[in-house]
Amino acid sequence: MKNMFRQIFHSPKFVAGFVIFVIILLTMWLYPLINPGNPLEMIGVGTFARPGTYFSLYDAVDAPTETLRLSDADDKRIDASMSMEDRVAMVAWFEQAGVDVGDLDITDTDALLDLWRANYDSSTRLPGMTNAKRNYYKRLDRSIQSMQGADKYSVMHKDADSGEMVERSTINKTDYVNVAQVVNVKTLPLGTDNFGRDVLKELVSATKTSIVIGLIAGIVATLIGLTLGLLAGYVGGITDDIIMFITNIFTVIPSFVLLILISYSIGQEQRGASVVAIVIGLTSWTWTARSVRSQVISLRNRDHVNLSKLSGHSLVRIILTDILPYIASYVVMAFILQVSSGILAEAQLSLLGLGPKTTEVPTLGLMMNWAMLYSAHTNGSWWAYFPVILTITLISFSLNLMNTGLDQVFNPTLRD
Repeated sequence: MKNMFRQIFHSPKFVAGFVIFVIILLTMWLYPLINPGNPLEMIGVGTFARPGTYFSLYDAVDAPTETLRLSDADDKRIDASMSMEDRVAMVAWFEQAGVDVGDLDITDTDALLDLWRANYDSSTRLPGMTNAKRNYYKRLDRSIQSMQGADKYSVMHKDADSGEMVERSTINKTDYVNVAQVVNVKTLPLGTDNFGRDVLKELVSATKTSIVIGLIAGIVATLIGLTLGLLAGYVGGITDDIIMFITNIFTVIPSFVLLILISYSIGQEQRGASVVAIVIGLTSWTWTARSVRSQVISLRNRDHVNLSKLSGHSLVRIILTDILPYIASYVVMAFILQVSSGILAEAQLSLLGLGPKTTEVPTLGLMMNWAMLYSAHTNGSWWAYFPVILTITLISFSLNLMNTGLDQVFNPTLRD
């Protein structure tokens, strides 16, 4: 046993897959300790919030301020507030006004503003320019001037007695607040989804649920396939014919189609994570049964098996002590593949709206389904779906690497 484990952990592919999978498991265990709470809690309101750190503006008004005079602060404010549409419109005005813009870099804010100040005149009436366009340029010019000229903002609040708006405080352009002194600060490494839920917290919980679904489905499929494969391969005869007939029926019907039909017939309210996992296991055992059967057929006439028969050992004992140990490594590899297939099957089902009910726990497939329903892929909200795709890929990749490593260790034809 010790030598076998040494061989397994000397396989680079197995070690690489094992390390990736352990990192995923540790993240599932540690992150809820750092960020506890309900992963389906809606902390945002009806929109995808970008990844980053958010602090309460309401609380920041009363936070103690420090005066900082940063030389490039105004330039950054103007640069961030000027959209590419505004920059293109300014160049269009220059061209209509006959200003040479041949060497102008549209992304160079300073050069663009210098040219604008030197040439723009709100009273100038360029030929062919509509009133709406002229008003647009006036608003743009006022916006640029206000960004450069405003030194402070007034914070107003409604007086409880008079009901009138009175000045509460002023915010100077040089006032800065230390985020550590703001009462309410929230870091969202992966932003929020369209329901306003913390995507990272949701992703960690979904990964845990999907792996549990994969494990349950893998156990169910492996146990059924192993039992039927052992009986068919060792007993043979009419038992083999009946088992293979049932197996062939399940093989002819595409397992995913069967999975869809069963999931749909159960109904949304009854489809919990465990139910979905069992259904996946009940529809994915056929290839394990056929593979185990072929392995047992090659073992049932070995000398040690015949010796057990002559010694009068029972069928159960012969299978458990003389056959099962010789195919144990193969069964472990089949189980790993079944776990990976179970996770992918749940993701496919959930994308079709046939996964676990959405009110209990998130799964990786449900997160993909929510992202698709609310068009995260078309509005640029990559954080709502790309981390899910990456997580599914890493889990499947790690399990398949482990399986390939085990195959190289236990399959003599693949050894170096």
